[in-house]
Amino acid sequence: MYWGEFLTVAIAHLFAVASPGPDFAVVTRQCVAAGTKTGIWTSLGVGAGILLHVTYCILGVALLLSQSPSLFALMKYLAAAYLIYLGLQSIRAFLGRAESQKVGDFSPETGLWNAFVLGFLTNGLNPKATLFFLALFTVVVGESTPTAVQILYGIYLAVATFLWFTLVSKLFGTSIVRSWLLKGGAWFELGMGVVLILLALQIVLNTA
Repeated sequence: MYWGEFLTVAIAHLFAVASPGPDFAVVTRQCVAAGTKTGIWTSLGVGAGILLHVTYCILGVALLLSQSPSLFALMKYLAAAYLIYLGLQSIRAFLGRAESQKVGDFSPETGLWNAFVLGFLTNGLNPKATLFFLALFTVVVGESTPTAVQILYGIYLAVATFLWFTLVSKLFGTSIVRSWLLKGGAWFELGMGVVLILLALQIVLNTA
């Protein structure tokens, strides 16, 4: 009965998750610097962040956030501050290790739980993700759609996101790709730091 609606949700999510953004940047940095396993745990955190957004939408919290300029601004600046913090960490690693080109000199969140939390916060604090899921659950998902079905949509979105970024982790975590990206040593950290800071500025400017 809801297959058409589900297909629309799945296609919209596919285009959104495949677009480069904070999640992609963080997962890529993690798996390149620390390996596939760390990247996968970061991906798991990103998937858990999706469940947070879906819960927001089902409970009506996302609508409240979008209609409250002060709350939405707070969330926006928290997200930007967190990405800037991650970016500065990368730049600091570059400045402190520019003379070294060893893989071991990188400083990602190597603990698996830390990697999970990193992925969760990166996605969960992203106001652009909040707006996307709000639009999805108000425009695409009908008011008559049962809550149980909406929960199933949410589970699918979380699992699909996790699988996508697991694929990204497998790709960027391979020895050939890692070796190629890490040839520049600390310069990789500098590049990722700049990307994360630019993404933070994009969040602030594009959701103003």
